Amino acid sequence: MKTVLLFTLPLLAMLLIAAPLFPLFKGAVSGKKVKRNMILNLSAFFGVCLLAVLLPVGGLVSAADTAAVASSSAGLGYIAAALVTGLACVGAGIAVAAGAPAAIGAVSEDPKVFAKALIFVVLGEGIAIYGLLISILILNQL
Repeated sequence: MKTVLLFTLPLLAMLLIAAPLFPLFKGAVSGKKVKRNMILNLSAFFGVCLLAVLLPVGGLVSAADTAAVASSSAGLGYIAAALVTGLACVGAGIAVAAGAPAAIGAVSEDPKVFAKALIFVVLGEGIAIYGLLISILILNQL
């Protein structure tokens, strides 16, 4: 019975969350239908969260495992490396999103400014590389 619950409850949760989105993919994209589907999706999500609180599936996490993870700092190091890389890439995306259209516009007006315009786009991409380097340094310390 326990193994059946371990496979059916997550499957049921995924189906409840994804069910309101199926009509969106079929082409029902008018305003009222989209609004209704999003409300259904949010209510299904909160229903699954409520079921997860009320009906916990025991035996998946033991107290010994959580105590070993809590005493180790490796988990925080992995989180730090992920945050460094993720936030640096978001920052690089914002920088390139602002700089690349301006560079394209400047080059279309005057092709001689290509090198100067390219520098601003490359500076934005450099932020992501710096984030990657810092995350590699963090991971080497673990």
